[in-house]
Formats: sequence, C-alpha cells, structure tokens
Amino acid sequence: MKYDVRYAAHPDDVKHYDTGRLREHFLIQDLFTADEIRLVYSHYDRIIVGGAAPVKRPLKLEPIDPIRSSTFLERREIGIINVGGKGTVTADGQSHELDYKEALYVGRGTKDVVFQSLNPGKPAHFYMNSAPAHTAYPIQKVTRKNALVVDLGSLETANQRRIFKLLVNQVIKTCQVQMGMTELKTGSVWNTMPPHVHDRRVEVYFYFEVPDGQPVCHFMGVPHETRLLWMKNEQAVISPDWSIHAAAGTSNYTFIWGMAGENLDYDDMDKIVPVELL
Repeated sequence: MKYDVRYAAHPDDVKHYDTGRLREHFLIQDLFTADEIRLVYSHYDRIIVGGAAPVKRPLKLEPIDPIRSSTFLERREIGIINVGGKGTVTADGQSHELDYKEALYVGRGTKDVVFQSLNPGKPAHFYMNSAPAHTAYPIQKVTRKNALVVDLGSLETANQRRIFKLLVNQVIKTCQVQMGMTELKTGSVWNTMPPHVHDRRVEVYFYFEVPDGQPVCHFMGVPHETRLLWMKNEQAVISPDWSIHAAAGTSNYTFIWGMAGENLDYDDMDKIVPVELL
C-alpha cells in the first residue's frame, strides 16, 4: 500500500500555478504498479482515488493513516471498475469476478477487501473511488448490460460518445460515490462538451484505452480562466468543485468519471456555453 495526500486549493491561487505545480496538485500518475495498491487521498470531498494491480499475489486493501480507522471501509464505501484482465474482488469472504469494464460497489462496514488476478500474464487493473458513507448498502456488481446507457454528441462536433452509468443512484443505492464510463466513437476526440461545473461535488476523470503514442489534453479551471494538463494512458485528474472538466485527445479514448459530494443527481450540473470560455 502506497498513498499520497492532496490538499484543496482556492481557485484564485490556482490561477498562479505553473504547469509543474498544476500537475503536482491535480494529476494522478502511476496508478498501476505490479503487486501494489496506490492511493491518493484528496481533501476535496475526502475522495480517495486508487489502483490495484495484483500479479503474483493477492492484494488486501488496508486502512491508511489519513482515515484513522481500523479497516478501510469502516466509515467509507468504494466503487471499483476493472480496466485490465479478469480478476476477483473478495469482500468479507465472498468472491466477485470482474471482467474488463465491469464494476463493483462495496458498502460501508465491509472488513476485508482483497484483489486478485485470474491470469498473472494478463493482470487485472482495479481502478477505484472511495468516499465517506453515512450508512451501509449491499455489495453489488454492475456490468455494461446492467448500466443505463446514453448516447450524446455527433461526429460533426467531434464528440460522439456513449455513456455507461454504472454505479449511480438510478442503478444501485450508494451514499456518495457515483461512477460511470464514457466511450468516444472513432473520429471523436472531445468529451464533456459543452463543459460544466457542479459546486456540490468533486469529480475525477480516469483516462484509458488511449492508444500508444497518443495523449489526451485535459482542461480545468474556472470557466473564464482555464488551464490544461497533457495526460497519458491510465492516468487520472482531480477536478475541484469550482472547475470545469473536459478534454480532447489526439485519438478517441475511454474515460471513467467518478464523483462524491452533496448531490447524487447525475444531471445536477451548471453547463457552460463553449463561447463563454473565451
């Protein structure tokens, strides 16, 4: 288990960040290292972002110092999406097999969570978001077939995409964590356009299926003064409550969005007309 802590920043301060400092505060790199669990504890809504890459041995989710608890999920819930080979998540002795792009919700009070790959030659990559929880809800697996699916955008505006709402309140019960996945069609590069903010919750984007040699340019900041971060495959970025979140790649790609905060309504967002970004 390795973890990092990220503190909240005022938008007026972020205006003065150079590229290096912006990446230090908001970009999450190296989420998947063989036989390690890597976590980032953010002071934005106390969300924890992490990755587990079991290869030669199972990996147990242990509590980290910032949460001051005897088990990781003593006062938390967690959403998990597998972006690698087949694997299992064993929660209090009950094993749940996750294939590529399948999701699992594990509720508050679960004592033991163990990650394992079924084939070490093609290890699982378990991406996770965790947030404080006020009550306990049942463990549930959600596949793409169980998800709510929405098609948005068009090829004419280079943002034709399919959204899979996986761990959302229209599908399962959660306290704070909401997670889903957006796949861009071939020929489309823009996501979340027009962009938006939601002052009631933080959001984290995790980019994957980014082709070799191709990057994604993530846009953040207050609407009238945006900043950008160039990102690689299997990297994540924290989007504060006051920040827009949108991106364009040099190819199509897929990303996982995860939220925690006041409101579980997926459509609770304040949209920004693109020309207002000028």
